[in-house]
Amino acid sequence: MRKTHHSLLAMLLCAALLLPAPMQARGKQKRQKAEIPILAWYSIPPGEYSNIERYRELKECGFNYSFAHIYSKEDALKALDLCHRAGLKSIFMCPELETEPEATVRQVRKHPGLGGYFLRDEPHNKDLEELGKWASRIKSEDTKHPCYLNLFPVQVFGSEGYIEHMRLFDELVDLPQISFDHYPLLRQGDSVIVRPEYYDNLELVAAESRRTGKPFWAFALSTAHMDYPVPTMGQLRLQMYSNLLYGAQALQYFTYWTPGTETWDFHQAPVRQDGLRSRVYEEVRTLNQELQRRADVFMGCKVESVHHLGAQIPQGTRPLNAMPPHFLQIDSHGQPALVSHLTNGKRHYIIVQNTNPNRGICMDIRTDEQIQRLRQDGTSVQASLYDTGHYLEAGMVEIFYYE
Repeated sequence: MRKTHHSLLAMLLCAALLLPAPMQARGKQKRQKAEIPILAWYSIPPGEYSNIERYRELKECGFNYSFAHIYSKEDALKALDLCHRAGLKSIFMCPELETEPEATVRQVRKHPGLGGYFLRDEPHNKDLEELGKWASRIKSEDTKHPCYLNLFPVQVFGSEGYIEHMRLFDELVDLPQISFDHYPLLRQGDSVIVRPEYYDNLELVAAESRRTGKPFWAFALSTAHMDYPVPTMGQLRLQMYSNLLYGAQALQYFTYWTPGTETWDFHQAPVRQDGLRSRVYEEVRTLNQELQRRADVFMGCKVESVHHLGAQIPQGTRPLNAMPPHFLQIDSHGQPALVSHLTNGKRHYIIVQNTNPNRGICMDIRTDEQIQRLRQDGTSVQASLYDTGHYLEAGMVEIFYYE
């Protein structure tokens, strides 16, 4: 899709390329339950752990896409088979995909476990032209399953350079989605801080998504290393809900399995190198279930606006200077918070998020009688039945809507 296609329909068509099969039927007369694509980066390594039990364990953790780092065709084909058996889709990679792309694609393009083709991680501008040629060779044999690569975060280029980087990516590689990584939470003493450019990155990618009509995919960091902490549930929520509140149409975790520790001191991914689960496994599983219960809010949505609250709002963002429709008060008492206005079908969603990674905050939220509050169990109730006091745990959201 090219830049002239800005409609929500265009975004849905792009997103549908990599959605699980039930989502592809969403446009039929009988609407099925929405599902968020959730991808596990560095999932199950080849070798002793590559078996159906471990792939079902991945599925049980709430993932529907597996991206194992595999460097032989034999192992890649085995991963396709195991993904299909477990009800997953596999992002396919092997050396032959680059050296013999047409022949390799013809071999796997009809496999029911195939979800897409991996090209490269974090390319520089000088790499984009060749990546575009490679993607074109793959697309010449398979237009159903898209190619996939992941872009750098904004701090590598600066804001202006990042805009140019994304423009070149669109023109030279022209994939049906924009995927980028940004790991925003860093240890600082006894607490965790949010990188100052994190929300600027989301602002820029969301703007590029609107410009091109292509959905964007975003990450949460689930593996501690260097100055990145072992994530808490609140810190995972902060990342994933912030991604969704800016309009992300697929979510990714880096990583599922703990990579080798030789370079970056990776540790405490959901699954350790020895195959045992860490505490992060249950956090990711619980969060994925929570997010899927709310998929109808986010999948196919249009972002009308995003504003921030707090004593100091993040760089590149806008403060909340006026209340959304039917809201009389949203006050975070100087604490960092985010307010997103989404539309999906006939509903307008106003979603408030605590963006403090360390602790819960108290907020005063007051609405008129037209606003419904969407509770965590999926039921709705008139928001004005409650008093104005709301307590939001770290990273948590309150979802309101009106027709």
